[in-house]
Amino acid sequence: MAKHKIMRGDQVKVIRGNYRDMVGSVLEVYPQTDRIRVEGVNMRKRHTRPSEQNPDGGIISFEGAIHISNVMLVDPASDEASRVRIRVEEDGSKERISVKNGNPIPKPQ
Repeated sequence: MAKHKIMRGDQVKVIRGNYRDMVGSVLEVYPQTDRIRVEGVNMRKRHTRPSEQNPDGGIISFEGAIHISNVMLVDPASDEASRVRIRVEEDGSKERISVKNGNPIPKPQ
């Protein structure tokens, strides 16, 4: 299980696969399987029968998970996708830094 630099709420750009060049926010991160769910990417459909939560049943669309290596974090200052490195400050706090232009990337709210 690896520690990832992408967290829920980040803006990411898909760099590989059928949804290449799409940008969306991260809905969920699954660190055990190195996969994430991105808003509007890898849409799947599930046929459901009627239940108490969904009395009509029908076809439900939802985002499927994609591998975390297929996305890059988007730098909010320049709106460009970039690799990320971690810089440790003197007080021991960590900060994500864009490799492309050196801008700090804040943690999402």
